[in-house]
Amino acid sequence: MADEFLLFKGSKQATLGLEWELQILDRKSLDLADRIQWVLEALPEVPWIKPELIQSCVEIASKVCTGLEELKAHLEALLRQLQSVCSDLDLCLCGAGTHPFCRRLAKITPLPRYLKQKSLYGYLARSQITFATHVHLGMPDAQTALKLMREFKACLPVLIALSANSPFWRGYPTGFACYRQRILASGRSYGIPPSFSDWAQFCRFFALMQRAQVFASLRDIHWDIRPRPDLGTLEVRAMDAQSSLQDALAIAAFVQALANYFLETSPEFRPSLVPRSLPWWLEKENYFQATRLGSSARYLDDQGGIHPLREIIEGLFQVLLTRAGRELQPYLRHLYRRWREGLGWQRQLRIFWARRRVTAVVAELVAELC
Repeated sequence: MADEFLLFKGSKQATLGLEWELQILDRKSLDLADRIQWVLEALPEVPWIKPELIQSCVEIASKVCTGLEELKAHLEALLRQLQSVCSDLDLCLCGAGTHPFCRRLAKITPLPRYLKQKSLYGYLARSQITFATHVHLGMPDAQTALKLMREFKACLPVLIALSANSPFWRGYPTGFACYRQRILASGRSYGIPPSFSDWAQFCRFFALMQRAQVFASLRDIHWDIRPRPDLGTLEVRAMDAQSSLQDALAIAAFVQALANYFLETSPEFRPSLVPRSLPWWLEKENYFQATRLGSSARYLDDQGGIHPLREIIEGLFQVLLTRAGRELQPYLRHLYRRWREGLGWQRQLRIFWARRRVTAVVAELVAELC
């Protein structure tokens, strides 16, 4: 049976993990460099530094951590090691959802999984030059993971707005806060996930898609939120790659604090500002608006009401800052300051309009990562 095959390896405690995709750049031109193999050859015994679909991306994937401080220490050490190797190779790194000016197609990493994707999707695979931040939340069981997945769906516009860091594409200011999501929208299984009533329904879905040869494994499901029964986590994938480790950790703290809040409170006892499940067509519109305008977007409810997304975000911060534990507080306050003073996409645009050069944007992203 499918539900026996997809055994959910639940976590006994609320563990945390982070995947942070960084851009590999040529140090002189600041253009993307297809050098992941050089990097991996220099770090043969570091399992936490991994390749991705495109050769200009390197992923730092953390170990399973029990909290933010452990996660921070682990990622700091990995980032220092990775930056040192890149410097020796005449490369540098930066964090953003898209590269501001690269115009060429990507080269695919020559590993069996990625070469298969190239053969299946052709030009589409080589044009999806995007970089993300993924947060893994340890779940006690499958039903809890699906419950949180449904709850998080309504908050996808919030997560997109707070992490938006991709206003440029191929040298052009797109008018979007998060253009990465518009690129991914052309793919097969990206974006808003469906809702499942129980774990058996999800397992039937996955078994059917496997039989139809749509998905070979769970990793072929690229929804913005997906259960990972093999890891015992819920993976939240909606966020752009962040420009600094502190920003990435702050996003992880917000995701964890929101998950804790959803698990500790029933919907009927939450303030009206907390997003609730909506029909698909409203979810889709709110999602698009967040990618376009970030926190300046409007948020539609199921009665036709229009709410400024900024007010929803402000309210969520006040709720989470009141309820979150001591470890999460400094990271939430950091994200709150970023939101009030200028998130990644806004900082990129400020540099561009001040200097009128996209190379200046990349140079600042490199500096910010350090």
